[in-house]
Amino acid sequence: MKRSEINAALKEMEEMVKEYRFAVPPFCSFTPQEWEEKGHDYDEIRDNMLGWDITDYGLGNFEKTGFSLITIRNGNLKMNGKYTKTYAEKLLYIRDGQYSPMHFHWSKMEDIINRGGGNVLIRVYNSTPEEDLDKMNDVHVHIDGRELVVPAGTQVRLTPGESITIYPYMYHDFEVEKGTGAVLLGEVSQCNDDNTDNRFYEEMGRFPKIEEDEAPYRLLGISGSKITGEGIAEWLTRRNCCASAAAWNRRQGCAGLNTRMEEPPDSGAPWYRTGRWSFC
Repeated sequence: MKRSEINAALKEMEEMVKEYRFAVPPFCSFTPQEWEEKGHDYDEIRDNMLGWDITDYGLGNFEKTGFSLITIRNGNLKMNGKYTKTYAEKLLYIRDGQYSPMHFHWSKMEDIINRGGGNVLIRVYNSTPEEDLDKMNDVHVHIDGRELVVPAGTQVRLTPGESITIYPYMYHDFEVEKGTGAVLLGEVSQCNDDNTDNRFYEEMGRFPKIEEDEAPYRLLGISGSKITGEGIAEWLTRRNCCASAAAWNRRQGCAGLNTRMEEPPDSGAPWYRTGRWSFC
């Protein structure tokens, strides 16, 4: 995705959040410049992937496949000695015409809640032992305390205020019911790990590849997106002329790194030791 497209999506979701009077934490409005000043007292945000997330699933067609979201709170199963929360909360924004592809979670149970706007359609299947779609057996669903049995592949409609419980190994996708307008969704769940706990029915990514065509409006809380071959190549190219980590991070649009590279002999400052994670 182009950075300009990401910036536009962020601003659009901000307007939807304001319209429905859903107050979000202060860190959601931090600018990239403000993040440069945030120290280790904000490590929970970095370590647990809180904040903004815009995804096109790596498919490059955000208008049709993708959505915008904020992770408001989250635990961390890999650092559960430090972070003891066993739950997570998200706020999602999906436009009329967008689609979130079929997937399940091995570990996470979640409630998806229609917080306002149009209607959302959530298609459900059980998983077979081989992790294929079970197109034969009915699916048991729970909607706001009511248990229903629906045929495999049913699209469950959630109007504003309604919610559905999604259990581990329950395949689901979702989209806006055509013509009803964009939807603000809530998600309340067990700890969320988008790096290891998404099983997509069709192979795809979870995070976008970003083309920098303008400065970031907000930083995205997506783990490791700059610790790639491309990001490291950039670092290697610049290491002999980079005056400071801050300058490098400003160019990258990142608040920190979660890597522990050996210090370049000519770097002059152990900047990479102060950052714990990549905001991009």
